Amino acid sequence: MMRYRELGRTGLKVSEIGLGAEWLERHNEEEVRSIIDECGRQGINIMDVWMSEPNVRTNIGNAIEGKRKDWIIEGHIGSTWQDGQYVRTRDLDKVKPAFEDLLVRLKTDHIDLGMIHYVDGKTEFEKILNSPYLDYVQGLKKDGVISHIGMSSHNPIVAKMAVESGIVEMILFSINPAFDMLPPSEDLETCFAEEYDPSLDRIAPEREELYTLCESRGVGINVMKGYAGGRLFSSEASPFGVALTPVQCLCYALTRPAVASVMAGFDTPLHVSQAVAYETASDEEKDYLSVLKNAPKHSYGNGQCTYCGHCAPCPQRIDIAMVNKFYDLATMQKTVPESVRSHYEALERNASDCIGCHGCEKRCPFNVPIVEKMKKTAQLFG
Repeated sequence: MMRYRELGRTGLKVSEIGLGAEWLERHNEEEVRSIIDECGRQGINIMDVWMSEPNVRTNIGNAIEGKRKDWIIEGHIGSTWQDGQYVRTRDLDKVKPAFEDLLVRLKTDHIDLGMIHYVDGKTEFEKILNSPYLDYVQGLKKDGVISHIGMSSHNPIVAKMAVESGIVEMILFSINPAFDMLPPSEDLETCFAEEYDPSLDRIAPEREELYTLCESRGVGINVMKGYAGGRLFSSEASPFGVALTPVQCLCYALTRPAVASVMAGFDTPLHVSQAVAYETASDEEKDYLSVLKNAPKHSYGNGQCTYCGHCAPCPQRIDIAMVNKFYDLATMQKTVPESVRSHYEALERNASDCIGCHGCEKRCPFNVPIVEKMKKTAQLFG
């Protein structure tokens, strides 16, 4: 039985498990419908739609047609589709048509949570405070096109600035056991300098302060990156050297102050059931701390891709996140699995098309050495 929580002062009651729709971008309409239908059957009532790619928006809109009232939609303002690629921008000539496209493709006249899209830099946030972009967002709320204003960020200091500004009613923030032990940074270049003891009293103080501030101000938190891009499920990929289950990851995020819902990514209806198992899990099944206390290592390795896609756009039109995912899947095995190789080779553009411009690295919120990884991937797959 799904449980629901108040999302700060918004008055919205959201399911503890939400749908982070990002992974739906790589599925056809039938698959998208099957996942969304399963979410509905399991009591999930909130989804985050940050993606600007037109087809996934259309597929989601078709899947929720006739069921719009059953969903709380977290839609992003400033995520645009330009020349076949995602581009983050505050340029209203691009922002407005992209947001209008979201409404049309989702077949709705309103968005419940209008998100100031992806702000990690302090200077950028300060510019937004006095900008036509913010005027536009606030105008959407005044006109009833969006019900509440939120913001997405990976940086606790910037998220704290947003909360203290009074502009936002909720935030979408990256929370998992690994990320919580990282110091704050706009580009994460200074992260990973030391090892962190994975215990509840060693959360980076800036992150703990953010969660406490949100709790005291009535600003709700929805969680992204709750699984760290799936890395926490594998002892080989996990920064701790041990694997956690979806239930343990969800328990961690949902026990942080002010957290209302975790936007989990699902590739199949089975993944939905594995997440919703949290609702009936025992205390033993939820226990992540005993696992982490016995972990062989305690640091989150530098430059780990979480496949978030914010590295786009690529001048060579490479789907960098997917290339990185196939590389990681391949290197987890002694030999490259043929299934992974075939999926990689089916990409329209791949690592061998990289020209080493480094533009993607400037946009990456997790300091992934993408150009170097493209070289390694091209060598691995030949």
